[in-house]
Amino acid sequence: MMTTNQIILATCYAVNPYKGSEDAMGWNFVYQIARFRKVIAITRENNKIHIEKYMAENPDPVYMNIQFLYFDLPYWMRFWKKGNLGAMLYYYLWQKKVVSFIKKQKLDFDIVHNVNFHNDWTPSFLWKLNKPMVWGPVGHHPLIPKQYLKDYSIQYLIKDRLIWLIKNCFWKFSVSLRNTIEHSDHIWCMNSSVPEKLKPGKGQYSLYPSVASEDFFQKKELLPKSGFKIISVGRFVPLKGFDLTIKSFAQFINQISEKDKALCKLTLIGTGEQKKSYQSLISSLEMNNFIEIIEWIDRKELMKIYEQSSVFLFPSHEGAGMVVPEALSFGLPVVCLENEGPGEFINRTCGFAIPQQEYNETIEKLSYALLRLFLEKNLRKEMSTGARKHYLERFSWEKRGEYLNTIYNQI
Repeated sequence: MMTTNQIILATCYAVNPYKGSEDAMGWNFVYQIARFRKVIAITRENNKIHIEKYMAENPDPVYMNIQFLYFDLPYWMRFWKKGNLGAMLYYYLWQKKVVSFIKKQKLDFDIVHNVNFHNDWTPSFLWKLNKPMVWGPVGHHPLIPKQYLKDYSIQYLIKDRLIWLIKNCFWKFSVSLRNTIEHSDHIWCMNSSVPEKLKPGKGQYSLYPSVASEDFFQKKELLPKSGFKIISVGRFVPLKGFDLTIKSFAQFINQISEKDKALCKLTLIGTGEQKKSYQSLISSLEMNNFIEIIEWIDRKELMKIYEQSSVFLFPSHEGAGMVVPEALSFGLPVVCLENEGPGEFINRTCGFAIPQQEYNETIEKLSYALLRLFLEKNLRKEMSTGARKHYLERFSWEKRGEYLNTIYNQI
């Protein structure tokens, strides 16, 4: 199991094996580090109950290599933590104060690693521990093109541009961020925009997706699906592009016969601030018989829906997308935008990446991709096989563990 005596000290702000997204990433990265080395993982105190419960319910010899420590700031420094900006400010303070917590523990370790819940504009302070440092995977959310926000309130556009202004201030003026870059022995960049913004030295970084998925698909072969079921998963916020999902599906439906329409269905799984507006959009397009919304459900139930689906439609503007590897693991062709997130996760063997262009043209191209997958059954079968193959080669958690092992070995 363990191939080296190196000890990794990893700060993982979010760790919860029962959740998805960043929490799942934190847990899985700790586990993958422990496959090859001992790891001291420091996370927030509110994660303790979930971590200990999961480890008790799912015993594993790999846990012998894991030591969890829990740290949080005093209540008076976190009671105000609400919303994204509040969370990011608290994370900044947590990152800063965790260094003194580590020093007080008098821990023995060889490499420090800032693992999750960060991006290319929030600094780490682990370099102050004077050990070789790995930073990342570091993410980057590109600016959402203005045409894709036309259906949302002007307040959201202003907020989005204000956040972008704040990010630019960090990129241009933050001494702490520059110190983080300069003192990192290796920066794991999760999409192509990260090195463009951070400008690390040659050989100081690598470019590799961070998102991955457990292999929930238990069957040995991909079987034909009944009907044409499309799935999309995520928070109902403008970043995820559900307006494009709904409109492109509606345009697809309006191009096929009544008989074929009976075979088709779009399932949106999630909730969020835009839920009511999406429901109104579905009604206005007369798509109530073809589109259903399901609130967040148990992950086991979600996996069953993946298994029954034919296509994953995900025109998100984000620079990541944990749900894409999940879809690929079930052999679902992915239809997304050609961007620094999902667009870099897929290739022509497993889906369609639609170039960012004018709003209506984007909808037209997305719907055309759905139409091709519906009409060309051989293409759907080939892309389904390609999706499964692409997952196994690039998006399993085991691949992330092997990649981390290579980084540590180089250091």
